[in-house]
Amino acid sequence: MAEKIIEMEDVTVRFNGNTVLDNVSLDVLRGDVIGIVGPNGGGKTTLLNAILGNVKIASGSIRIFGEDHTKFRAFKKIGHVSQHAIQFDPVFPATVEEIVALGCISRKKLGKRLTHGDKKAILSALELVEIMDVRKKKISALSGGQKQRVFIAKAIVHNPELLILDEATTGLDVCIQDRFIDLLQKLKSERDITVMTVSHDISGVMCQANKLAVVNREVSLMDITPTSDPTPLLRDAYGEHFTFVVHHAPEECKPNLEESDG
Repeated sequence: MAEKIIEMEDVTVRFNGNTVLDNVSLDVLRGDVIGIVGPNGGGKTTLLNAILGNVKIASGSIRIFGEDHTKFRAFKKIGHVSQHAIQFDPVFPATVEEIVALGCISRKKLGKRLTHGDKKAILSALELVEIMDVRKKKISALSGGQKQRVFIAKAIVHNPELLILDEATTGLDVCIQDRFIDLLQKLKSERDITVMTVSHDISGVMCQANKLAVVNREVSLMDITPTSDPTPLLRDAYGEHFTFVVHHAPEECKPNLEESDG
């Protein structure tokens, strides 16, 4: 039996009296690539923030690497890229290498110079996400897809065991989103990272993830197989007026959510 990285049991989160997550139970096993989908406002980001300890839960429990989330401090085990990561001052003067180097800094290393091991890890992360050729460039000079890779490199430079991505491809074109899906597989195969990623590309998730989590206040989890059909879960979350065309082959991954006339 694979190790449980995340254990959520009967978790409820409320904001201003409104229930955002309702009695959610979810296990994330070591080696999982979990694609998280659901309608806007359904609680996808809140689910991740509950795991990261950024929001208070009203009831239930969360365990991270076997430890209660209120006591968990081994944050080096987790890499995180928020949905707003690439949205910053367009004339920010830092280079790609300097941004990635921030991922090496911990409270213990504040004010200290980077070690040889840090510099080696930075180059390894840059190479893995295929942006070595722009490492000396200012980040403001990069395309959206390149910036996205910079922040993924920053998240993985300390070699985390769990990578949490919150709509990391928002605003990027379809071709870049497809390359991003390939990158997730590369991270999984070369670093054996467990991945949780929020996405609007349901076909992309079905092509590359091994589990699908559908979030709309509640969470429904299903294994992804070559013949699995997520339509019932998706319609429960999005509504019966949506039509879903889901592909399983990587070459067929395309945007796939469209509202029907019915």
